[in-house]
Formats: sequence, structure tokens, C-alpha cells
Amino acid sequence: MAGAPVELIRGIPLFSDLDGRELDAVASSMKARTFEAGRTVVEEGTTGVGFFVIESGTATVTVDGRPVRTLGSGDHFGELALIGNVGRTASVVADTELRCFGMSFWDFRPLVESNASIAWKLLEAMARRLSGASA
Repeated sequence: MAGAPVELIRGIPLFSDLDGRELDAVASSMKARTFEAGRTVVEEGTTGVGFFVIESGTATVTVDGRPVRTLGSGDHFGELALIGNVGRTASVVADTELRCFGMSFWDFRPLVESNASIAWKLLEAMARRLSGASA
């Protein structure tokens, strides 16, 4: 299958304002990835270049080695890596076989640069998220 299922990414807050055509563009830019149980998907403190949405399986998020959350189908992580070259704020380790769809910064940037409506909607979504985080 080429790209991620649109239904899977439709529920991600970062993409919630995108219309059907825009969601299709984002979904088609994503690639399937499978991680075996026990594999570290992203490591805290390292520079990240990828965003992932989980289709199936579970993973544990840790900060400073302490578990803080369990992720499952429909959850996502790494959105800051799509926008900036920043260090990971947490580690994510697959608990079970983890099937994800991922997108790298290098795939995401041209998509946003060539589509102003996607860029603007993503800026609005990030602003909402940041204003909620500071409240």
C-alpha cells in the first residue's frame, strides 16, 4: 500500500484542519515502517527527522528513563521533528510489533513549501497547541 490511510491521519490534531485533498497529499507522503518488539524507535536527546503515526501495536514513551505514557493505534509522535531540527524530548520503544506510517522532514518540507494552505493550517494548529501548553 502506498502512503498512510487518510482515516489514520485525520485524527491527528496537527492535521485536523486539512481538507480531503490536503489530507491525501500528507497521507501519500508517508511510508510504512514496522519495528519489532523491544526496538527503540526514537531516542531522547538525539536529533529527530521523523514523525510517526501508529497503525497497530503498542509502545512505551520514557523521559529520563521513566515510563510516562503508552501509545497505541492512532497515537503519534515526533511532530516537532517535521518542523525543526530539534532534539527528541522522549524515547519511544516498541512493546509489541509496531506498525507505523512515517514521514521525514525531507518529505514534509517540499509538501508544505508547495502548498500554502497546508502551511497556514499547520501554523494555526501549532499556535493552538502552544497556547494550550502555556495556559
